[in-house]
Amino acid sequence: MIWNEAVETLEVAAEVQQDLEQLKPSMILDTLKGWIPGLMTLGYRLLAAGIILIIGFRIARLIQKMLGKTFSRMDMEVSLRKFLLSAVYACICSLAVFAAAEKFGISSASIIAILGSAGLALSLSLQNMLGNFAGGVALLMLKPFKVGDYIVCGTEEGTVSAIGLVYTTLNTMDNRRVILPNGSLSNSNLTNVTAQEKRRLEIKVGISYESDLKKAKGILEELFHSHPLIMEEDGILVFVDSLGDSAVMLGARAWVATGDYWNVKWELTEKLKLTFDQAGVVIPYRQMDVHVVTGD
Repeated sequence: MIWNEAVETLEVAAEVQQDLEQLKPSMILDTLKGWIPGLMTLGYRLLAAGIILIIGFRIARLIQKMLGKTFSRMDMEVSLRKFLLSAVYACICSLAVFAAAEKFGISSASIIAILGSAGLALSLSLQNMLGNFAGGVALLMLKPFKVGDYIVCGTEEGTVSAIGLVYTTLNTMDNRRVILPNGSLSNSNLTNVTAQEKRRLEIKVGISYESDLKKAKGILEELFHSHPLIMEEDGILVFVDSLGDSAVMLGARAWVATGDYWNVKWELTEKLKLTFDQAGVVIPYRQMDVHVVTGD
């Protein structure tokens, strides 16, 4: 059996040798000549695709630089500027790739259809994330607040420490870090407490009907005029706000720097109570009088 296999192997080797002897150099040249048109077409397509890619990428880089200078002059947020520049660069490069692919007979429509289907599936699975992303873009473009502002949104409030494309970070007064999704921020009522350089301070206090009204108003006015952080040039107003069931409500208004608001309010409230006590001006409080009637 081994002998038979060896004989068959020798016969196959002899046939291959005969085929090689019959293969003439002219046949090889003819074969190569037949490949030349295809190779030239392939080379032309490669050259054209390479030129398209080089030109497309350079145009993308040029447009990116031009837009970067424009966004800088617009004082656009850094994170939004980087995202938009990257998106523009990616879009132009994608167009260049599609144009180059067509040189090899690959239809850009089919590529776009595949990418569109994949994008739709991805968007459905990341719907909430994309909503927050859209909200982040809106916040960075419209700028209802900036880093360092103190904002109030629903039950959350604090100083803005970072504005991202998806989330915004707040630091609260008690040093807690709150992460808010940009989608909810862009669709909610929001108060920017520190948007203006100055803020109106208003203090209201009730005095008893037996107390001296003019004396109480004079004390209020004196306290506001004597405080060094009150902006007297913007005016100070002391008034009777209302006549309540058990107290005469007085009010005082003045302007202070936004950063000094709470310190001034707390200081004036404390001084007002102490000064009223010294002057004999009574601040009434809720109380219940119980009269017990006994029968004979």
